[in-house]
Amino acid sequence: MKKLILTALIFSFALGVKAQDKPHIYNPSADAKAEITAAVKQASKAHKNVLLQIGGNWCSWCIRFNNQVTSDTTLNKYLNDNYVILHVNYSQENTNDAVMTSLGYPQRFGFPVFIVLDGNGNRLHTQNSEYLEEGKGYSKDKILEFFKGWSPTALDPKSYTKTK
Repeated sequence: MKKLILTALIFSFALGVKAQDKPHIYNPSADAKAEITAAVKQASKAHKNVLLQIGGNWCSWCIRFNNQVTSDTTLNKYLNDNYVILHVNYSQENTNDAVMTSLGYPQRFGFPVFIVLDGNGNRLHTQNSEYLEEGKGYSKDKILEFFKGWSPTALDPKSYTKTK
């Protein structure tokens, strides 16, 4: 009987530790509209774009993408140099319906889904994350190409003028 109780306690403890390890990069109680407004204002001042990563703590692919981008120095530096990043929650607790409507229903692509906004809050691009996948994860090259393709420099007409 003691073995059974000890086993049950160890199992319960292990489950508790595992539950605490769950990442919380999305905040279901956040005011997404206010956070987006603040991110746009920050991006405008810094001459950056805004990258909205829409998903939830329930989404393994959302966590996988975040982990890859934050742990890879090349991706992390490029992202932070060119974008203000905001995680927008979509979960049972809060689907942020008004925000999703204003962004053109990006949830239709699954999660995570990415929205690029300019420094004025205009939606420039909606990115289906499936196109960034490779094998059982994400492709560093595809992610970097996505980041570069929607960066402020890529969208600046001055980047394409010929010098004489």
